[in-house]
Amino acid sequence: QVQLRESGGGLVQAGDSLRLSCVASGRTFSGSAVGWFRQAPGKEREFVAIDGSSTYYADSVKGRFTISRDNAKNTVYLQMNSLKPEDTAVYYCTARRTLAVYSTPEYWNYWGQGTQVTVSS
Repeated sequence: QVQLRESGGGLVQAGDSLRLSCVASGRTFSGSAVGWFRQAPGKEREFVAIDGSSTYYADSVKGRFTISRDNAKNTVYLQMNSLKPEDTAVYYCTARRTLAVYSTPEYWNYWGQGTQVTVSS
């Protein structure tokens, strides 16, 4: 059984940085696309950053967020710099069985429980 577990969320001020981590158990990230999505209250889940055959970032985070992975540790990271109040959301780690990447959540096979990120102004 594949499980993804996120950590690193919290309450920060605008302009601060956070690094989210996601550890997988039951499956290696090697050969898999990985990504981060987020969901704010009353909004749909949206992609933030995805990495597989290619790497993509949402326009709203480009230049501020960086996705990276350590396959040896089965861990994916999301470095978030220059955080803004509009970045406030629950952040979800996700993975697919192949390297193909998609920007919509229905194509992703595995999800973590999410970690809350709150940015105060």
